[in-house]
Amino acid sequence: MGITTKTGDKGKTALISGERIFKDDLRIELVGELDELCSFLGTAKSLIKQQADKKMIESVQVALFTLGAEIASGPLHVMKLKKRITGSCVCFLDEQAGILEKALKNRKFCFNLPGENVVSSTLDVARAVARRCERKATSLAKKRITRNPHILAYLNRLSDLLYLLARKNEAKPQPLKNR
Repeated sequence: MGITTKTGDKGKTALISGERIFKDDLRIELVGELDELCSFLGTAKSLIKQQADKKMIESVQVALFTLGAEIASGPLHVMKLKKRITGSCVCFLDEQAGILEKALKNRKFCFNLPGENVVSSTLDVARAVARRCERKATSLAKKRITRNPHILAYLNRLSDLLYLLARKNEAKPQPLKNR
């Protein structure tokens, strides 16, 4: 079967359960935003030289696929998934953030103007997209469409981690100055 199925030509797509929903459904919007985030992380990964950072980003990308599958499953079918976002996924991000904070111990963290270089800028865009994903996931949780509390924690920690990784990849910090 080719890539073009034509089944979405009328604005609907299928969840993993087979249920067809409109493409502007919050679940599909979040899955699309997770795809966007994963793509920006792929760009960052291709630019970063440190193998440990590449491996960490790839682990996050795999988790984002897991998260997307969880969102696309719906509450009735999510328990059938072999992998889900768990507390250990959140702990992984906490551990990675701790490592980065130690490496950046002499820096003061504040709002930064993106644009120091391509790597840090790409990571800042990824961080902003992660925040958008978090907002959309919050809407789904409030509507009880998703019930896994680890999803919100994961996305919140991920944006923190991406902020730290962006700062690590800057030659020098560029804090926002009062004008």
